[in-house]
Amino acid sequence: MMRTLVIPGTTLHTSRFIFGTSSLLSAGSLRTRRRLLETAVEHGFRHFDTAPYYGFGFAERDLASLLKRQPDLRVTTKVGLYSRGGEEQPLAAVVARKLGARVFPSVARPSRSFDLARARLSLEGSLRRLGRDYIDLYMLHEPQIDEVAIDEWVGWLQDCRQRGSIRYFGVALTSERLEPFLRAPSTLVDVVQVLDSLATGEADILGKYSRPMQITYGYVSSARAAGETQSVQDILRRAMARNQHGPIIVSTTKIQRVAQYGRLQEVGH
Repeated sequence: MMRTLVIPGTTLHTSRFIFGTSSLLSAGSLRTRRRLLETAVEHGFRHFDTAPYYGFGFAERDLASLLKRQPDLRVTTKVGLYSRGGEEQPLAAVVARKLGARVFPSVARPSRSFDLARARLSLEGSLRRLGRDYIDLYMLHEPQIDEVAIDEWVGWLQDCRQRGSIRYFGVALTSERLEPFLRAPSTLVDVVQVLDSLATGEADILGKYSRPMQITYGYVSSARAAGETQSVQDILRRAMARNQHGPIIVSTTKIQRVAQYGRLQEVGH
């Protein structure tokens, strides 16, 4: 039996792990990518994390058929980082852009905008690509506080919530960008998705402001970057002990890895 939880500060029931799609396009063909997502559901994932920037819009598009068949699944998407060339460009253009980035990295780097007019178009685009009438969790993607007109953003997001196009909203960012938002508290940071690691404990900044951990990510990649050789399973067990009440984002392009994640989500494992 898979463990489920409610994201602190919300009523969203979700799986212990959220499946991240930032590298989904690298998994291979559309058939392979869809099989990877389906396998995640088979192994207990009930929540997927995506963004317009992931895979130049393909991550959102790849999720659409799965979300249509299983409308009870949860989805997070984001706003603020955008793909060069847009999120509707064909795969051939994306491949060409990725190849070009080997020589000119800027052609694949995201563009940034926290202009509300751009955000409105982004929300419409995400809903269309996902094939959804609403988004469970809508997050500002790596904002800096001086880029965001907080009161205007809160007003718009609350209006979106009242109209039913989003259920909850918040910020997805690193701890150094998070603290200025915590010092100037608003409902914009009612839900926080923050990069964390076992070695450095970046998410501890939440405790300084009497906030619980909600959604955390980055444990395996940070451990590998630090030269740690313990297994992925051991890293994630320690991560779950650290973030005991919120979900953790994990990702992979390998179908065989998904089953390992699934076993870790089992109650009493």
